[in-house]
Amino acid sequence: MEIEKLRILGEASQYDLCNYVSLNKENFTSRNLPGIYHARTQGGCQVPLFKVLMSNHCTSDCNYCINHCHNRFERIEFSPEELISVFLHYYQNHYAEGLFLSSGMPGDADVAMENMVEVARKLRLEYEYQGYIHLKVIPGASYDMIKRAMNLADRVSVNLESATRSGFQELTSTKDYHNDVLRRMKWIARLKKRHPEMAPSGQSTQIIVGANNETDQDVLKRAQWLHKNLNINLSYLSPFEPLKETPLSDHTKPEEKRSPRLYQAQFLLNSYGFSLDEIILDDEGFILLNEDPKLLWAKSHPEEFPVEVNEASFKQLMRIPGVGKKSAQRITDARRKGVKFNKMEDLKNLGVVTKRAEPFIQLNHARQ
Repeated sequence: MEIEKLRILGEASQYDLCNYVSLNKENFTSRNLPGIYHARTQGGCQVPLFKVLMSNHCTSDCNYCINHCHNRFERIEFSPEELISVFLHYYQNHYAEGLFLSSGMPGDADVAMENMVEVARKLRLEYEYQGYIHLKVIPGASYDMIKRAMNLADRVSVNLESATRSGFQELTSTKDYHNDVLRRMKWIARLKKRHPEMAPSGQSTQIIVGANNETDQDVLKRAQWLHKNLNINLSYLSPFEPLKETPLSDHTKPEEKRSPRLYQAQFLLNSYGFSLDEIILDDEGFILLNEDPKLLWAKSHPEEFPVEVNEASFKQLMRIPGVGKKSAQRITDARRKGVKFNKMEDLKNLGVVTKRAEPFIQLNHARQ
């Protein structure tokens, strides 16, 4: 029974992203090793996490979720001791390097949170586990419970799910966007500011793309707000997945390129100094799918190019297609040491994608 419970609650957790790539069921291992999820970091490394729901009991009516309260199936849950036993078995056998723990909401949010916090408390204090723990904060959880979670976890997160209140109301009638979700996210940010040692990896969130009538402009505006106000550098943008036996089972999936393009645009806003009005959208507020948004901006602003690499500011370098933050920093660091760039190969050695950058740069005032 325990392996079947693990399979059900492991599969039920897969739609909650904890990395920046699009949903990919291949990231989960086979039925022989349920609950192991291979999260990919921004640096490209894969990290196996034990990723599971504490319980699939839920009183929420989220239209996209298989666990919504009107769905009729057997509801099951782990006790803290059961979950700890399974996780430690995985961890000690090197199947998993960390824990990502979430739960359905069986009425009182603090009831669900109490069980997850108890798992983290026992792992830290009784089993002296010092590895990675990510705890999902249940919407509506109390301030004190969130504080307890942050004292034990490396990362905490609350799923925002929608970029706007109206979009949120399209998805659920049992949760309040501002009170149950955004208010809790603000508490986390405030606690983190006052106590930097809490949840050292910070907080994250997820927005579902394509489940409601929100535009990409709505999504990017919210992602930018989260970055500026709650210090969330990357909001996970999960492409909507229509699931059987949910109210949105017949809803159309978003275009495959939509979430990846939104990720690219989010990086431009949060890391590259672009403003929202510099992201080129169509007349209805949706991102253009056939071209990288940075390349599209460059093509739309010929007056800004070509950029002289040997003289350009860091900000100007960051605007060049094919030049990332690391390569821009390497260029400026090399110039401080007196290095002059005379050929494209010099830039390629620093990580510049020269094929993409070449039309937009010059070296020693000469086009390459």
